[in-house]
Amino acid sequence: MDYGLIGEKLSHSFSAEIHPKLFNCDYSLYELDEGELENFFSKRRFMGINVTVPYKKAVMKYLDYIDDDAEKIGAVNTVLNKNGRLYGYNTDFSGLKALIVSAGVSLKDKSVIILGSGGTAKTAKAVSENLGAGNITLISRTGKNGADTYENLKKYHKTADILINTTPVGMYPDVNESPVSILEFERLTAVFDVIYNPLRTKLVCDALKKGIIAEGGLKMLVFQAVFAARLFSGKDIPEKKGCEIFEQIKRQKENIVLIGMPSSGKSTVGKLIAKRLGREFVDTDDLIYSTHKMSPKNIIENSGEAIFRNFETAIINDLSLKQGLVIATGGGAVEREENIDLLKKNGKLVFLNRDFEELGFDTSRPLSSNKEQLKALYKRRLPLYKKYADYTVDDFSSPENTANSVLEMIF
Repeated sequence: MDYGLIGEKLSHSFSAEIHPKLFNCDYSLYELDEGELENFFSKRRFMGINVTVPYKKAVMKYLDYIDDDAEKIGAVNTVLNKNGRLYGYNTDFSGLKALIVSAGVSLKDKSVIILGSGGTAKTAKAVSENLGAGNITLISRTGKNGADTYENLKKYHKTADILINTTPVGMYPDVNESPVSILEFERLTAVFDVIYNPLRTKLVCDALKKGIIAEGGLKMLVFQAVFAARLFSGKDIPEKKGCEIFEQIKRQKENIVLIGMPSSGKSTVGKLIAKRLGREFVDTDDLIYSTHKMSPKNIIENSGEAIFRNFETAIINDLSLKQGLVIATGGGAVEREENIDLLKKNGKLVFLNRDFEELGFDTSRPLSSNKEQLKALYKRRLPLYKKYADYTVDDFSSPENTANSVLEMIF
């Protein structure tokens, strides 16, 4: 093994995609139980490794040297093998600081809440101190080691300005969980979550819905990798390269989700986009049919629209775990806010805003089988499309031009 990442569960990790882009290396993922750590480090069969949860504190006892900053923080996420001696560093500090600073958020004299008490929480505390935060409070389930409890969070910390989540709550595959409710806070101005898979956790999505600045952890991941790669390679890898890789990874991972009325061209345009990007295309109506062996028309006619919507939400929930797709949604998917919350975890929503007079109706669509039904749906759904869309496309001169417009907006 040359370089790699160790941790307990790594199915969510992007590290093996990032590091080879920073310098020429073989980079592997190694899932280890805590009982395997001693044997792993005693063999020292690596040139450099990154360390992720829950071992950022546990690895420290196996090292010959720990950088002063890492020692002070109490967590190591990067280990370098120098002629058989193991040196520990903390590059998470620089990664998290880059995430906060790039978001344009000042922590000076602010009240900061940090969820968690592990190695990453200690890093977040050090970053907050470095950025001049006023009051810093760690929150954990037990309240041990200087942390307060979640129960007291609700009682005494409602006026916090900044929230940083360092727990794994909300991480793939449990993407519908959140460590706290945004509604518990009265004046939050920014939320940061170190989780990067999904790209936007439920915590981040909930904050964005309230107009709060909120960022997931992908930029932190990339920039801690930049600083780790400098140690691994001995080269001065520029931060500009980190910015480029961040944008590249984000584009690769983010789903393109098409919303709009029936017959607005979502499937046709989606297939064109998927072909150009070399991505998988999925249509939620097609997935419903393949799962239940019934068309949307038959489901609605036999079981009612509510049952169909339940099937649709279940499909969207499955898709919310995936990345790098082009997704065409059913016209009514926007009528359940739950669907939007799921789709936005890993996707950007594009509204194909086709003029009503250009929309078609046919008997295969039980909810829009005539012009009057279609018009009623259009009137009800149009405000929702506009509300939830990240981008809106109005060019329908040809499917190819519409696809071009979508790609130009997103990329």
